[in-house]
Amino acid sequence: MAERGRPVCVVVGVGPGNGAAFARRFAAEGYAVALLARTTHFSEELAKTLPGARAYACDVTDPDAVTRTFAAIARDLGDAEVMVYNAGSGVWGTVEEVTPADFEASWRVNALGALVASQQVIPAMKRKGHGNIVFIGATASRRGGPKSAAFAAAKAAERNLAESMARHLWPAGIHVALIVIDGVVDLPRTRERMPDKPDSFFIQPDDVASIAFDLTRQKPSAWSFEVEARPFGEKW
Repeated sequence: MAERGRPVCVVVGVGPGNGAAFARRFAAEGYAVALLARTTHFSEELAKTLPGARAYACDVTDPDAVTRTFAAIARDLGDAEVMVYNAGSGVWGTVEEVTPADFEASWRVNALGALVASQQVIPAMKRKGHGNIVFIGATASRRGGPKSAAFAAAKAAERNLAESMARHLWPAGIHVALIVIDGVVDLPRTRERMPDKPDSFFIQPDDVASIAFDLTRQKPSAWSFEVEARPFGEKW
């Protein structure tokens, strides 16, 4: 059951990896957490385990759906003090393999959805003079691999949007930051694909969640914009 009176954290893109870890961490720190995903099969079960949490079905590629969902969150829980934008799916393929629809779909999830979701939380944060928006990025935003023609372009758009927002919103007291994930997140499906890899090969979602929470506690005189997260064995 959601509870009003708690500070509100919206996690956009909740699955069994980083999204769930963000939700658990902020709930443990006393936040009422809104869990957004295209379907609520997983997020509703997760919400039952977290005090002050509520699941919402939201397709971030649909601006009208995003607007409706954030209006519902404001009514149910209150204005967001933190938003973690974790939606980040993409289509893999070379420039000869991806279709225009693939390219647009990747951009809509990673860039358009990030823009529209941010626009929903910025006004209240500006009125209050503080807030936190944390984007979950990827090293694909910095370099386009042969098979990431659509995904890398979308992640680069997200990173540049985040940087533009940071330059615009930091003076208003809103800390916009980006966590660049460089590595393989520890999930059952990644373990199945890589059964011979040691534990040290994988990024632990709870550790990424700690970075996100710590970013929201930084002092304005020394805010970070871009923070990298990679296991020590990752090549870089």
